[in-house]
Amino acid sequence: MKRGMLRGLTLLSALALVSACADEQTAPLSPESDASPQMARVSGGTGDTYMLVAGNWTAQQTKAVEAAGGSILYAHPGTGLGAVTSPDPEFLENVLASKAFSYGFADESVVWQQPIETVELDPAAVTPGDETFFGYQWNMRAIEAPAAWAEGYDGSGARVAVIDGGIYDLHADIAPNLDAACSASFVPGQPYNADTGTFWHGTHVAGIVLAADNGFGVIGVAPGATLMHVKALHGGSGDFSWVIGAILFASDPSAFPGYESCERADIINMSLGAVFPKSDSRGFQSALAKAVNFAASKNVLVISSAGNEGLDLGQSRDLVSVPAQSGSGLAISATGPVDQVDFRRIASYSNYGEDLVFLAAPGGDYAGNILDTVLSTCRGTSTPPTYSFCWATGTSMASPAVAGVAALIVGKYPGISLGKLKAMLKNSADDEGKVGNDEYYGHGFVNAYRAVN
Repeated sequence: MKRGMLRGLTLLSALALVSACADEQTAPLSPESDASPQMARVSGGTGDTYMLVAGNWTAQQTKAVEAAGGSILYAHPGTGLGAVTSPDPEFLENVLASKAFSYGFADESVVWQQPIETVELDPAAVTPGDETFFGYQWNMRAIEAPAAWAEGYDGSGARVAVIDGGIYDLHADIAPNLDAACSASFVPGQPYNADTGTFWHGTHVAGIVLAADNGFGVIGVAPGATLMHVKALHGGSGDFSWVIGAILFASDPSAFPGYESCERADIINMSLGAVFPKSDSRGFQSALAKAVNFAASKNVLVISSAGNEGLDLGQSRDLVSVPAQSGSGLAISATGPVDQVDFRRIASYSNYGEDLVFLAAPGGDYAGNILDTVLSTCRGTSTPPTYSFCWATGTSMASPAVAGVAALIVGKYPGISLGKLKAMLKNSADDEGKVGNDEYYGHGFVNAYRAVN
């Protein structure tokens, strides 16, 4: 598409509900490169992991951790947030007794749903065109992305951090826009470009944001934007310390050894989430909020999926969704058609609520017609290895559409303030549902064309 030419409910534990997308996979297309994957330089250690929070992190905090028998995985001076490990079961009690930290808590993992169905796309059924599979990308047409491209806006100059599972960095629709040197992993022992299975959630999400305009495969909302990929999940699961570290890295990479020359992202997309009781006082909620608010202080827009449990979280006195409701970030609900009718219909699984949803975007729905789900890039497997494109549905697919539109705005207005960026997303959205802000669409359905005009 040449420029100018035109979450079912899943119980994690008694304390947490997990949101994810149901995903389906397609047939691969063409051979991949034989290049070896680049190893990320941010990694973890061994032993039990803890998050510690202070006003800021100085030599005093480092000394307290070491004195209590801990090892630092990462420590961020600007927020006072750090992840540490220690084999000592009394470590947390001992380190908090030092009075160097406001609070701390034992880390915990979030587990996503696994893919529920696999469906192949028959390449022979595709009408040849500029982007091979663009005819199936109803989500791009629904948000009027082609009209924005025709005006000459493609997100060039914008940097988007996708915090997710591993990404297939050699994919022909991903590699042209990937800043590999400034991508990283917070999953111990795993590079940013590795994951498990055949779907690779992070690759699918990244493709929605910025799959390249290269006459091949699919195209993203902002095909000229630059990708910083930050791995915080592996095999569909991830510790909260990994997610928090990823947010800090995306908004302040120069604070991490080895990444001093990297520029921060303009936009962070997180297609992940968990629902917790508000009464849970272990510290996850406040630590995530602190990280998201720090990103905002660096003029970084944080966008998250609203979740797939079909819950009204707007007025809930008992539950909170993180990171969707963390700090100053924005939560995105999903829409999906039935038999390709009504692309702006709220998806059956999407969480909602007036205090939750900022905007709605295409996430797909699946009631028997695979064409109602969202097509994007994925890892795939075959012999020999090949590029793949997969179907998926969920609020995980909706939030990157909004991240892509935000990148179009940043590309048009370099250096735009966070407040103005949010206002432009809000004011350019198409009002759906009841007039004004509502529980399903928030301020409206995102519109790429109006956002850049």
